[in-house]
Amino acid sequence: MAAYDLEEQEQIAEIKAWWKQYGNRLVNVLTAFALVAAGWQGWNWYQRNQAGQASVIYGALQKAVQDKDTQRVKAASGELLEKFGGTPYAVLGALTSAKAMIEAGDAPTAKAQLLWAAEHAKDEWRDLARLRAAAVLLDDKAYDQALAQLEGASGAAFAIRFQDMRGDVLAAQGKKPEALSAYRTALARLDELEKGAAGLEWRGEANAIFRDLIGQKIDALGGGR
Repeated sequence: MAAYDLEEQEQIAEIKAWWKQYGNRLVNVLTAFALVAAGWQGWNWYQRNQAGQASVIYGALQKAVQDKDTQRVKAASGELLEKFGGTPYAVLGALTSAKAMIEAGDAPTAKAQLLWAAEHAKDEWRDLARLRAAAVLLDDKAYDQALAQLEGASGAAFAIRFQDMRGDVLAAQGKKPEALSAYRTALARLDELEKGAAGLEWRGEANAIFRDLIGQKIDALGGGR
C-alpha cells in the first residue's frame, strides 16, 4: 500500500511538473481555439443577419420597380449598396435598379449602378454587369470606357456577347476592320458552341436570330459573309 501511495505521489509530481512547464501554453491554445470558434459562429450569425435584412430591402426594391416608383428604387438600391454591399442582394439590386433606371430614361444612375456591380460582382454576374455597362457607355459615346469593360476574360456563356458588343463599339468609333474582326470572332465562337466545343447549347430560333443579326452588322460594314 505504501508502495502504491509512493507511485501515485510520483505521478502527481510528474503531472505538476508538466503543468508548470506547459500549463500556460495549453490554456492559451484552448483560449485561442475558443475565441476562433466563437468568432466563426459570430461571423456566420452576422452573415445570416445581413442576408436576411438585405433580402427584405431587395423585396422592397422589386415592389418599387413594379410600381415604377423611381425614387423608391433609388433609395432601396442605395441602401443595399451602402449597408449590405457584401451580400449577393446588393449585386442583384444594382442590376435590377439599373434596368429600371434605363427604362425610366435615367442613364446616369443606371451607369453608376452597373459600374458598381461590374466592380463588386463575381463570375457570371460580373460578366453581365460589364456587358450592360458597356452598352450604356456606348449609348453615352464613352467608347474607350465601354471597351475597357469588355477587356479581359469572360465566362463562356458571355464570350459571344462580349465580341458582338466589342464590334458595336468599334463600329461606332469608325474602326471598321477591327469591328469586322470582332463580329467574325463572335460568329466563330457561335459555331464552336453549336458544335458543342464549349459544352453549351445555343440552338433554335434565338440562335438563328442572333446569327442573322451579327451577319447584318457585317454586311452594313461592307464585310460580306
